[in-house]
Amino acid sequence: MTGFNRRTAVATLGALAMLSAVPALAQDYPTRAITIIVPFAAGGPTDVVTRLVSEHMSKTLGQPIVVENVVGAGGTTGATRAARATNDGYTLIMGHVGTHAASVALYPKLAYDPRTDFEPIALINGAAIVVAAKKDLPPKDFKEFVAYLKANEAKLNQAHAGVGAVSYITCELLNGIVGIKPVGVPFQGTGPAMNALVAGQVDYMCDQITNVVPQVNGGTIKAYAVAIPERSASLPDTPTSAEGGLPSYQASAWNALFAPKGTPKAIVEKLNAAAAKALDDEKVIARMKELGNDIPKPEQRKSEALGKLVKDEVEKWGKFLKPVG
Repeated sequence: MTGFNRRTAVATLGALAMLSAVPALAQDYPTRAITIIVPFAAGGPTDVVTRLVSEHMSKTLGQPIVVENVVGAGGTTGATRAARATNDGYTLIMGHVGTHAASVALYPKLAYDPRTDFEPIALINGAAIVVAAKKDLPPKDFKEFVAYLKANEAKLNQAHAGVGAVSYITCELLNGIVGIKPVGVPFQGTGPAMNALVAGQVDYMCDQITNVVPQVNGGTIKAYAVAIPERSASLPDTPTSAEGGLPSYQASAWNALFAPKGTPKAIVEKLNAAAAKALDDEKVIARMKELGNDIPKPEQRKSEALGKLVKDEVEKWGKFLKPVG
């Protein structure tokens, strides 16, 4: 056997050994702690949902799951970090409609493509968008609120968690429909933005119902409308946007687990099963519903379904969002 042939044979055997090792590694997975990147500040809706579901997943997988908040650039800083992580199943991301859909239209030089740079694991929840305001804002209902926006556009401040965040893109939709361009006030996460709203430092914001329910029930802010076809059981006294005279304003958010591209299929399947088990747990369901979240149906939780959702959502938000920066 020539030197070339020997080297070829050794390389081939090495490659085969590596391939055969992948199923074994996936079978043993996980053997250490898993990190889930939340691309927003602690206390926000994505963070709350991640901690709730990851606690249950940790028990199923038999290893700790560490939640790491990586803020910046509307969530794309954390998403970029996750996309570049080692694809061994130990670094995941809880992405959402902003980081894994709207970001494509907003950032022409985005460092990742949510459609190709991640392995979709599972859709975790859906959440209605609520139009909320500081408690002493004058309008009594949503119709008055819309009229107030038009009349006071120049002096109103709208809070959001950064360009690309759910709170940004959903208010961009509202402002576009109403025909205004208020002053936007960015924060490092939805939690800090909500704190500012509670303190009366900003006038209004659009946010996931998960983050709004506790504040509305506590009387620290007011909710004008839920941007979904029917009222939410979590905020039964809050009318829909259609009831408030703006039926064209329909907006909801979702959170989903992703792994870096190339993560072994067996690991993705194990993570998907753990996530699905968490979403079937009575305590998790009760808490999710208490916060106003919709639990995905079994067929919606599949990785293939999530991959399709991402592609569809990229197209949807790309129709009206304009590039920034």
